[in-house]
Amino acid sequence: MTEAIRSIQSEPGLLPAATGASIARQQRLSRRLRRILSLNDFERLARRHLPRAIFAFVSGGVEDNHSLEDNRVAFSEIGFVPRFLVDISKRLQTTTLFGSAYASPFGIAPMGLMAMSAYRGDVVLAKAAAQENIPMIMSGSSLIRLEEVIQENGNAWFQAYLPGDVVQIERLIERVERAGYRILVLSVDTPVAANRENNVRAGFSTPLRPSVKLAWDGLTHPAWSLGTFARTLLKHGMPHFENNYATRGAPILSARVLRDFSDRGHLNWQHFKRIRAMWKGQLVIKGILDRNDARIALDHGVDGVIVSNHGGRQLDGSIAPLRVLPEIAGVCGAIPVMMDSGIRRGTDVLKALALGAQFVFVGRPFNYAAAIAGEAGVRHAIGLLATEIDRDMAMLGVNTLGEIDQTRVRALRS
Repeated sequence: MTEAIRSIQSEPGLLPAATGASIARQQRLSRRLRRILSLNDFERLARRHLPRAIFAFVSGGVEDNHSLEDNRVAFSEIGFVPRFLVDISKRLQTTTLFGSAYASPFGIAPMGLMAMSAYRGDVVLAKAAAQENIPMIMSGSSLIRLEEVIQENGNAWFQAYLPGDVVQIERLIERVERAGYRILVLSVDTPVAANRENNVRAGFSTPLRPSVKLAWDGLTHPAWSLGTFARTLLKHGMPHFENNYATRGAPILSARVLRDFSDRGHLNWQHFKRIRAMWKGQLVIKGILDRNDARIALDHGVDGVIVSNHGGRQLDGSIAPLRVLPEIAGVCGAIPVMMDSGIRRGTDVLKALALGAQFVFVGRPFNYAAAIAGEAGVRHAIGLLATEIDRDMAMLGVNTLGEIDQTRVRALRS
């Protein structure tokens, strides 16, 4: 039984107080989570739990899903070279990043609209990350105010989609700084809105448009409708986009209001330079796939790089991050190189580390875990991945993550 499961049964405040009914609920949840053996299992359950439109938004890629699928294929094309008869009894997967020691070499990637997947979804992720001592990046496209999230996790990072106007950029950065965030992540791979046809086919839009189809979707998923959406409306009112700007944005459900997708097509490295001058904390750039962009980012004073194709959600056909990771790591020198997109297993994490990443981020599985089991689900997911990494390190013949480099892997196909 994983530590995450033990915590469900023993930690005060994680689940309701121990009345007869609450003990029964805890036992059911514990049994349910014990049947979840990998991150992939969460997706199967979330597909049934979430309305079709919400699940499509989370799970889908863009256009024909070539990048989404290749993110996983890339991992299958790398094989390990293990060593044996090695004393692996002192294994540690702790990792230091930006001066903080984390329990494992992975964190929670930024995911927009988390509060539509799970009740208070961003808070759920923040609390679980704090309890398990891994980083969590809050999305700028979230429905809970960034000030509320950092109250639950003082070490949370914030990811921003830059507005198109310089004044709005400066006000947003000032707001993030006032809230107390120390690490700012700038996503640079969204100059225009992506062509997410799967969202349209499933009835998803931002804001969501009331319709018979959407209403039926909610009625046929009562656990989500009552436990997430209705509960949110009753306790907090209609969710809005809270963090794209310094001020509140559009509501998530509206027949008339349009979300403001600011044109970012004119943004360039001079805007990045301006932000670097304003931001006193650690500045990370996310969405880099070209080593020349990584080199330019270094020249502009970036503190870290996340190699990412946005989980296959932006440009279909964009290369899988794992395929370009070594060359980007090669130009980044001492600054941390991180990666996301497609990671589902402990072996994926170790392959990314072997090819030059110091850290990785995982998105969709933690979204699904929060949707079906809240904070306990996310903690269980974290425990599963950490346990896999520990076992895989033993099988690979290493005690520390620093021992994992390119000598430990081979390309299976040329």
